Amino acid sequence: MTTRWLAPEEQRAWRAYLAATLLVEDALDRHLQQEAGMPHLYYSILSRLSEEPERRLRMTDLAERLKITRSRLTYAVTRLEKDGLVLREGCPSDRRGSMAALTDAGMTVVERTAPGHVENVRATLFDHLAPEQVRQLEEIFTGVARALQSGAEAPGAPEDVPWRRRSPKPSCS
Repeated sequence: MTTRWLAPEEQRAWRAYLAATLLVEDALDRHLQQEAGMPHLYYSILSRLSEEPERRLRMTDLAERLKITRSRLTYAVTRLEKDGLVLREGCPSDRRGSMAALTDAGMTVVERTAPGHVENVRATLFDHLAPEQVRQLEEIFTGVARALQSGAEAPGAPEDVPWRRRSPKPSCS
């Protein structure tokens, strides 16, 4: 098999993507550490749960939406539980499943932190883009995500990637 090396413009785009994503994630993480005393991942968990009906979601679905491993999510939720921001509950329709539920204290953290977080996202990323670039950014990354997720159906796709797991799961209410 012949290696398809990156063309110079692809190499520049790749390195710009890496630098920007690392810098954006670092800026968001530092800001959330200062504002809420937690990393971006923990805030993302709280934020996702705040958007769900009854502020709860099955752990496997939460891992899939956040694109992280179940073990990483379990560790993060355990830490958030210790702070009283999340509760873990059994799934009434499936003994093997568990739910993550946002507590009132967790919702208070989201409500207090969200305005500053949104302003930081805006200042870190969107203030540097023209409206057409925002549309292009969405189009580009939606296409990349769609292609990678549809590749999950390919034979031999790794099963250890959270969003590629296909296990039957009863719904929890």
